[in-house]
Amino acid sequence: MDPMAAIKQTFFQECEEQLGELESGLLALEGGDTDPETVNAVFRAVHSIKGGAGAFSLEDLVRFAHVFETALDHIRAGRVVATPDVLKILLRAADVLADLVHAARDGGEVDAERSQALTGELRGLDPNGGAEAAEDDLSGLNFQPIQVSFDDLDDPLEPAKRSFLIRFKPKPSLYAKANEAALILRELGELGRTKVACDTSELPLLSELDPEGAYLAWTIELETEQDEAAIREVFEFVAWDCELEIGQPGEAPPAGADIDDEVAALLAKVGASLDEETSEPKTQDLIEKAEPEKPRETVKPGKGSPETEGKAATQTIRVDLDRVDRLIDLVGELVINQAMLAQRVGEAGLARASAVVVGLDELEQLTREIQDSVMAIRAQPVKSVFQRMPRLVRELAAMTGKSVRLVSEGETTEVDKTVIERLTDPLTHMIRNAIDHGIEKPEVRAASGKPEEGVVRLSALHRSGRIVIEVSDDGAGIDRPRVKKIAADKGLIAADALLSDDEIDNLIFLPGFSTASVVSDISGRGVGMDVVKRSIQALGGRISISSRPGRGSTFTMSLPLTLAVLDGMVVTVAHQTLVVPLTAIIESLKPKASEVHGMGGTARVISIRNKFTPLIDVGRELGYRAEAADPLAGVVLLVETEGGGRSALLVDAIQGQRQVVIKSLEANYRHVAGIAAATILGDGRVALILDIDAVVAGSQAEAGIYEAELAS
Repeated sequence: MDPMAAIKQTFFQECEEQLGELESGLLALEGGDTDPETVNAVFRAVHSIKGGAGAFSLEDLVRFAHVFETALDHIRAGRVVATPDVLKILLRAADVLADLVHAARDGGEVDAERSQALTGELRGLDPNGGAEAAEDDLSGLNFQPIQVSFDDLDDPLEPAKRSFLIRFKPKPSLYAKANEAALILRELGELGRTKVACDTSELPLLSELDPEGAYLAWTIELETEQDEAAIREVFEFVAWDCELEIGQPGEAPPAGADIDDEVAALLAKVGASLDEETSEPKTQDLIEKAEPEKPRETVKPGKGSPETEGKAATQTIRVDLDRVDRLIDLVGELVINQAMLAQRVGEAGLARASAVVVGLDELEQLTREIQDSVMAIRAQPVKSVFQRMPRLVRELAAMTGKSVRLVSEGETTEVDKTVIERLTDPLTHMIRNAIDHGIEKPEVRAASGKPEEGVVRLSALHRSGRIVIEVSDDGAGIDRPRVKKIAADKGLIAADALLSDDEIDNLIFLPGFSTASVVSDISGRGVGMDVVKRSIQALGGRISISSRPGRGSTFTMSLPLTLAVLDGMVVTVAHQTLVVPLTAIIESLKPKASEVHGMGGTARVISIRNKFTPLIDVGRELGYRAEAADPLAGVVLLVETEGGGRSALLVDAIQGQRQVVIKSLEANYRHVAGIAAATILGDGRVALILDIDAVVAGSQAEAGIYEAELAS
């Protein structure tokens, strides 16, 4: 890849991070955050995008970011109050800025009319009328020019100019944050007349050069009408990412500098040469002449104690995702081969204390540590997906004429990157569904005693070794009679079908079902929640819905934390080998005759510590056998479903606990009810991984009734 193309790609990657920070900061301000640092963080995000865009001559992006930055500066300085109306403008400006970034990256076009309108609104926030506002109309004044001669007067009074000597040395972190030294020097030049000298003394040989390093420093002689505070404002957002010294020619260097009187005298010579246009003295060269044998010391005035300076920031590197995927695949193969080796050793009948078995145990532990470390590399917080949703909510609210607020929770919950990448489309559709079909119009909400502003809540949490994501709203809930009628009219169900509330709610997942009466850009094309359900199932997950008329609805997605490996209990059912996810198992036990009770027909429950739990014959449920198994001859696994309920799974025997590599059954074969995925055992055979919630949900319909009756 062309070096400049690689740098540009990195810039756009960092733009996404900055846009996320911008969105988060503005939403925090909208939520009532009054911390000045929040405003500073928002300002820095726009400033960084503008600086990087300038380096690549992205003029449209630079122009808009500059106006945006100016508006934020007024808020930062207290000249403009961040009222709700102001924040609405800033949030829409953040959307336009994101569009400009994406257009610059992908080569698309941005709505010029919208961009210009937002530019005007941002300039309208300037309490002074805006730097680029039109000049006052003076045409109505009867002005007659009068000639005045100043020949006899002394030179006109001019604002006093001051001279400063500035030494600026960037750190690598300055460039890593998409800042550019040249742009900072250019901005410094706007304060007055400058003479700049570049110090290249620390530049290494090409073979030793670190592309992410920082080796150059600059000495700037500035003659300006501004004070030192104005100079420091130029460096405000890179102050922690550079070494900065500001003094006046002829004065001693800033406190903490280890420079003797002779060097100070040389600095005075630098000040005396300010008016010599042909001379550009380099401070560093003069210091080296004065102290040829004394090593230079880095001067960091005002940055704290040496102990503080010695703490290095967390370092990160960017790695091509294909390399990480390859590493994941290799770890999976390592796990499979380790399992095969363990089985071969077990079949050989070696003693547990033998060197081979001990070494194999150590290999298993090492394999587990490698697998955990590799999984941690791919783990990312769901924030990267959640932060895209506020903009969607704002746009949909504007399109539907509704007042909607998005509340996000659990943004730091981590999940495998592969899962995150495939979450965006299902979440987008569910939020569209919540706003279009769930949240009512403001006047309707007010008439029913609700706040005019509806709330959509997006949350994520870990539960039972999986990630659970919920999208809920406080809208009208599902209109079950209408849903049933639409399904019957479309021929999806019989007109006289007797359905429970849950069964009616789940009709919205049927292909071709839609409650929208008008085709729009939001929904109503007959392709809806069935697509969401298939997308979730393709990830080895499931989706459920609960609704209360007049109170709202909640969609719950349950997904595996990773699509690579899991810890499982290997069991035998009707001569078939299955794997039960270990995170769902509470305990295992051998049932006694006094603990098993029939509940009519073939349904049974088991008493565990004086609590009755439905007993599910896994072999019969999956169709491996027609007759019910003898519970006294098998083993019971007490499991917890994601909804918090408990069930007892009856299996024939337990082979042992094992870490297995997940292989998609749907991608290689097709979706099978009750089965989440497949794996390869140590002997090379394929074993199916049980989907516990699906097995429980698909068991005899009376099971739920038994739980309710027993609980009462």
